Amino acid sequence: MSSNVDLNVRPGFDGLISEIAEYVSSYEVKSDLALDTARNCLIDTIGCGLLALQFPACTKMLGPIVKDTKVPFGVRVPGTDYELDPVKGAFDIGCIVRWLDYNDTWLAAEWGHPSDNLGAILSICDFVSQQNIAKGKEPLTMRTVLESMIMAHEIQGILALENSFNKVGLDHVILVKVASTAVTTKLLGGSVDQIKDAVSQAWVDGQSLRTYRHAPNAGSRKSWAAGDATSRAVRLAMITMSGEMGYPGVLSAPIWGFEDVSFDGEKLSLPQAFESYVMENILFKISFPAEFHAQTAVEAAVKLHDEIKDKIDDVKSIEITTHESAIRIISKVGELNNPADRDHCLQYMVAIGLLKGNLVAEDYEDDVAKDPRIDFLREKMIINEDKRYSKEYLEADKRSIANRIQIHFNDGTSTDQVEVEYPIGHKRRREEGIPVLENKFKNNLFITYDEEVSNKIFHICMDQNQLERTSVTDFQSLFSKIP
Repeated sequence: MSSNVDLNVRPGFDGLISEIAEYVSSYEVKSDLALDTARNCLIDTIGCGLLALQFPACTKMLGPIVKDTKVPFGVRVPGTDYELDPVKGAFDIGCIVRWLDYNDTWLAAEWGHPSDNLGAILSICDFVSQQNIAKGKEPLTMRTVLESMIMAHEIQGILALENSFNKVGLDHVILVKVASTAVTTKLLGGSVDQIKDAVSQAWVDGQSLRTYRHAPNAGSRKSWAAGDATSRAVRLAMITMSGEMGYPGVLSAPIWGFEDVSFDGEKLSLPQAFESYVMENILFKISFPAEFHAQTAVEAAVKLHDEIKDKIDDVKSIEITTHESAIRIISKVGELNNPADRDHCLQYMVAIGLLKGNLVAEDYEDDVAKDPRIDFLREKMIINEDKRYSKEYLEADKRSIANRIQIHFNDGTSTDQVEVEYPIGHKRRREEGIPVLENKFKNNLFITYDEEVSNKIFHICMDQNQLERTSVTDFQSLFSKIP
């Protein structure tokens, strides 16, 4: 054989792609804990979306690409009167639920927010259900939405355990696109082979860089990147269902494959089988709309508020002891240019907690940020790493997100060290956290709807059996808002 030709023998599908497809196609959700947690995740995620609608920077991203476009079986976007095609519907839902950095999170070698996938799931489920009704068939139920969330969470979260995409400059929304593509292809009626084809398309696609999450370029794209990923997933799923082929060696192909091109030649690992582990152990952002590595730091800062509120001018230094991931992602000095820049700044979030005894979404806006006391406190902050924190962050039986703060004053006195290792949204604090999560959801409902509608939605969402039996179309109608 000549040495200057390629051997054109098409490979079988990469094992990872096959495992994803077979899991999505055949897995039966039997875990009551996973289903109950998925319900809490659903209401929390939609609530985050409703709250985001209060911010014009978010709402300007929403609606049909071409004004007044009418779409048959249009996807409803909660809290709005939009009825969109499923691709734009996925973008809009994904955009609102992620806008304020207030939805769930998953921390491992790769960080991320698995509820980002709801944009694709809810969009396709609404679209398919309306089509079914038009054909005289039954709509999908919310049980299907919950099961799809569990599977999307699992794919994203298990792939994140040992594969660090951030270390090669890629953003975690790559995993949103992969997970959403797999799940939505199934929801569209795709076979195992079609799911493989679609997932291969997600991997072969161009991937988002983390540029927009980090100093000195942090900006609002980080708030709509999930919407972008979910909309792309829906598009790829629909292309595949039209008969488009896949690329079986997309991960492993020498020179041209994802691992060689985008992953420094390393092989993607799958440390455990796909089941329902991620949903059962998901982390909720309950107390504060803060990047999750800062949740415990803000909680500690709030505890110190009473000790510092009357002594701001007397602060000599503020010691923040944290873990390696927080240092890499959100520790920064210098001017903060926009809300996205601020909610990815550990020092800013701690300063707000110290000054106000709380942190809310509005605290990232320009009118709050101009308070000179914030930068005064930021300049006093010293960031240290505790190796134990960094180690236990990655340990499967702990997965702590620890921070501690101590404030020193000019007169030589200091506060006690305040340490918080597990935020209220951690599985270790579920009993304490779920009532707070429910109250967070209720507050977000009352911001958007009147008392009657809010109470109706809340009642349905609190009843696991009733919610699971509710059709997707009826559920979406509950959240439709006609101005």
